[in-house]
Amino acid sequence: MSRQIDPISVSVVWNSLLSVTDEMGSTIRRTAYSEAVREGDDFSTGLFDRRGRLIAQGNYSPGHLGAMPYLMEHVLRRFAAETFEPGDSIVVNDPYMGSGHLPDIFFVTPAFFGNTLVGFTVNVAHHVDVGGAGPGSQVVHGVTDAYQEGIRILPVKLVRRGEFEPDLLQMILGNVRIPIKVEGDLRAQRNANFVGVERFVRLYESMGEHVVEECIDEILLRSCARMKELMGVIPDGDYAFEDRIDDYGPDTGPVTFAVDLTVRDGAITVDYSRSSDQVAAGINSYINYTRAYAGFAVRSIAGALLPQNAGTIDAIKVVAREGCFFNPKHPAPSGGRAAIQVRMFEVVAGALAKALPLRTMAAFSHWSNPNIGGIDDSGRPFVMYDLVLGGYGARADTDGTEALSPVFNCSNIPVEVHEMNNPVLIRKVEFVADSGGAGKFRGGSAVRKEIELLCAEATVSLLGDRHIFQPFGLEGGKPGKLATTRVVSGEQERTVSSKEVITIKRGDVLCLQLNGAGGYGNPADRTRAAVESDIKDGFVSLEAARGDYGFM
Repeated sequence: MSRQIDPISVSVVWNSLLSVTDEMGSTIRRTAYSEAVREGDDFSTGLFDRRGRLIAQGNYSPGHLGAMPYLMEHVLRRFAAETFEPGDSIVVNDPYMGSGHLPDIFFVTPAFFGNTLVGFTVNVAHHVDVGGAGPGSQVVHGVTDAYQEGIRILPVKLVRRGEFEPDLLQMILGNVRIPIKVEGDLRAQRNANFVGVERFVRLYESMGEHVVEECIDEILLRSCARMKELMGVIPDGDYAFEDRIDDYGPDTGPVTFAVDLTVRDGAITVDYSRSSDQVAAGINSYINYTRAYAGFAVRSIAGALLPQNAGTIDAIKVVAREGCFFNPKHPAPSGGRAAIQVRMFEVVAGALAKALPLRTMAAFSHWSNPNIGGIDDSGRPFVMYDLVLGGYGARADTDGTEALSPVFNCSNIPVEVHEMNNPVLIRKVEFVADSGGAGKFRGGSAVRKEIELLCAEATVSLLGDRHIFQPFGLEGGKPGKLATTRVVSGEQERTVSSKEVITIKRGDVLCLQLNGAGGYGNPADRTRAAVESDIKDGFVSLEAARGDYGFM
């Protein structure tokens, strides 16, 4: 540490930077218009120094956060420092430059201390619609290239000196289905960055430019050293794992997710090159999204839970051959790539289970992210963006957690909010008995949600998985029960695939049942007290307790 910088100053600066990103997040949440952002928390925030180095992030979604540093590289290649003025904001949603699909719109705003550029505030929010082939702009089946998925925004100054460029804003809003919500969320993003700039500059005013920047350098150095130390918990070696997602739409085959991890002296390479080729459907993972979730998975399992910054990123290298599913070439479509984030984490967990069996977990209860849209009976367009969240895989010392957001920090959107904003009736949200994989520690339960349509017609873009390939258990634990999706129309019922685009009519009920999560350890080793508790709580039936656990 520099002799001029004392430990207290470093602590004050570090915690102040984190506080800035948290306050930016609070601003978005409190001023956004859409349920996806306001209730679902589908946004993230970050802070960069004048050189474009990541210095702090809010505790939000890994897919956003992990992509931010690479997004900043693209922005700074396009805009020289001298072209920025106070109050400007660069906006971009390009899947390759950003976090992998068009609904994620980034804002980058310069921060000036006096006349000196000292850094940038950055945020990203998932917008409920950016145009394209289906409501919600996350269609998997039926799109064959990115040009069918919505409006693509390359880095552009949408905000100059604090005000939106009216012509550019009009062009964006003219290409989306719900312009009032998109505009409201864009304004929330602008405001959040301005709040971040104000708080960041206040830190410079209170501590001085030299002290703040010396502390930032020290924070990055310490973070790098500590990350390499924590990565040392993973033994040197080569570790591999494979799994498959169901398909990329009706009448298509599975996609192989294959990962090879190489660990040498605390340096880790995660290679997805053996995975399937990119597909002609909206589900490919552009390289920034791949980097984000691979890095997050390794850090989480290794216990390296430091605040992410430029110092923590270099210990993990993520690669994938060009043209494969995890590094597709433009214009590969990617709108529904949210459907694969859990599976990206799981294959890394499966590989690291061979190195760190006591730290990993079995497969999750895969979530569902349906988008339902159309015109209600008043003639108003609507897009219902939903999050159906299930259980976690069991671990070496505990059962899987129930009904919690997996590998990202979004939140359940309340039933009342959906019913107030959309022509739907939520008929049921419940746990599914006997769905979690049996084991010494039981996998989390599936969740079943039933949604009735209350208008003439709507289009549903389904984003789910685990209808075909069971979620794996570990160390003798059993797999969880498969997911199902059904549409009930009066006395008739039909089963649909996990990534299908369907039309439903008034009175139809969409029944989304997630898969159960995998178990951990031999079921014969589960305690009688734990089985009795499961029966009492309704997670396991008496019949299943007898069959899986020998309960008498």
